[in-house]
Amino acid sequence: MVLSMERWVNKVAIVTGASAGIGAAIAKQLVEEGIVVVGAARRVELIEELAKTLGDKKGKLHGYKVDLSKEQEIRELFKWTTENLGPVHILINNAAIHVRNDFIDEDIDAWKLTLDVNVLGLSIATTLAIKIMKEQKIDGHIIHINSITGHYVPQLSFHNMYPASKHAVTALTETFRQDINKLNLKIKVTSISPGAVDTPIFDEKIRQNPDFQNLIGQRMLKPEDIADGVVYVLSTPPHVQVHELTIKPVNEKF
Repeated sequence: MVLSMERWVNKVAIVTGASAGIGAAIAKQLVEEGIVVVGAARRVELIEELAKTLGDKKGKLHGYKVDLSKEQEIRELFKWTTENLGPVHILINNAAIHVRNDFIDEDIDAWKLTLDVNVLGLSIATTLAIKIMKEQKIDGHIIHINSITGHYVPQLSFHNMYPASKHAVTALTETFRQDINKLNLKIKVTSISPGAVDTPIFDEKIRQNPDFQNLIGQRMLKPEDIADGVVYVLSTPPHVQVHELTIKPVNEKF
């Protein structure tokens, strides 16, 4: 199997949650590969700062302010991208939130927000991307940044709605694949499921939790490791479908 990013050079990618962590690393890596990237997040100023450091790269990074819990803002993101840069060829659904409390706390607003961003926002963005790719006859690629908690639930406190939302991403990846097949499109859809990654999603509260220390401790991946995984699946030949890619740090206990 010959791996190559050549067909994506000068094409347009949207990366959600691109202001920090995995999303920022993916945006940076794609720009280095010659792709025109729209980094979408609420903290757009961080994306603009990153863009300033990438001026000498083959591609280009554009920041776009969006709240992934708002349907209309997601629609405006795709409309702006199409009108200003061209139709999307790659969508990286990276944006996600993880509220740190237990179900017994009954933080229903947090439950709703988690599902709005991690499930509904991802679904809306994916549907919009597929429609554009279908209309423009683009053999594109959609990648969901999932989680190992989308396949089972580790024994950690403060999980709340997060594993349920990521299990939904696992199911949605297959559902979208089946729908794409029914339409006889050549669009790929991939779930990438990282283990523990050293990003701001692990706040100080969870890092000091005894369960976290016991199961994870210093055994964490870097955001760049996941960005490398994204480039790998994008590099596969048109006939190769990487449906699920799980990436764990060595010696991870779960």
